Amino acid sequence: MNEFLDRSLLFIEQSGWLAPLFFILLHVFRQAFFIPVLIVCLIGGYLFGTLYGSIYSIIGLTAVSVVFYGLVRIAPGLKRKLTNIKQHFFKGRQDWNLPQMMIIRMMPLVHFHVVSLYLIETSKGLKEYTKKSFLVSIPPAILYTAFGDMIHELPLAGTIVFAGFLLLLFMLFRKKQSSMSWEEFFQTKKP
Repeated sequence: MNEFLDRSLLFIEQSGWLAPLFFILLHVFRQAFFIPVLIVCLIGGYLFGTLYGSIYSIIGLTAVSVVFYGLVRIAPGLKRKLTNIKQHFFKGRQDWNLPQMMIIRMMPLVHFHVVSLYLIETSKGLKEYTKKSFLVSIPPAILYTAFGDMIHELPLAGTIVFAGFLLLLFMLFRKKQSSMSWEEFFQTKKP
């Protein structure tokens, strides 16, 4: 992985005006080499600066999401495997809102495509899914690009504070109401 990343970085640096295109393609192909989103966004900040690196990362992350949408339609086995992971992480909940998805997408330990699968399942079609994917890609692209060096070099205490901050934001944006069916409320235990 390191060798591929080093070669990719050198290739993008030397490609001149085509560098943004190659960087976006790096986003699209990164999952084949198990390169985390965080690393690619950090590279974007290093190569293009905060503004352009964020723009290219948002485009790249949205492109990855659209490619994933097609793969899920073609390969149902992939969808089943990710559904199991999603069920474990989301515990069967289907009421997360868009701000919560943005925060979840910023968490480096949450699999990128688990969030994408959730967005597919809560969207009515490719157009709505693409719009949601675009919006959900904005926070991590900006955060990882702009503060990449800071996040990368944070000591353990700083990382814990940052994760706590994300958790606090996640809780603040949750839906304030929950509903329960009559049967669930009056469910009787079987002996």
